[in-house]
Amino acid sequence: MVEFKRKLYKRGSSFETTLPRPMLFELDTSKKHNVIFRYDKESKKWFVEFEETDEK
Repeated sequence: MVEFKRKLYKRGSSFETTLPRPMLFELDTSKKHNVIFRYDKESKKWFVEFEETDEK
């Protein structure tokens, strides 16, 4: 199992964190992507997905 801990920090009126580089190892970083965060209420777990976009 791989585990990452990231610091949650306040930025203005919201809270943010950064994605660790190892999570992006399979992405083609020359292309643009959206990061999708999904929460499963039953298991009380978050899932992170990446989708390629056509934005330039």
